[in-house]
Amino acid sequence: MGVYYFAILFIGFFLIFRAGLQAFKQGTILKPKVFFYGVMGAALIGLSIFMFTPGSADMVAELLGLANKPD
Repeated sequence: MGVYYFAILFIGFFLIFRAGLQAFKQGTILKPKVFFYGVMGAALIGLSIFMFTPGSADMVAELLGLANKPD
């Protein structure tokens, strides 16, 4: 599963980098496309860092109702 977390992390870095390049070209970060790339990149980086922490898979499984419950 760590491969997927690294993929999410690198996609987030790519989106942040792309937002920075577009902000530099357009001269502002307040354009909707640039802002969207930046927010999505930050969200993906945050998600991947959270998923790397111990016990995060159990928390996500519990939130989605996939946790095994004893009878």
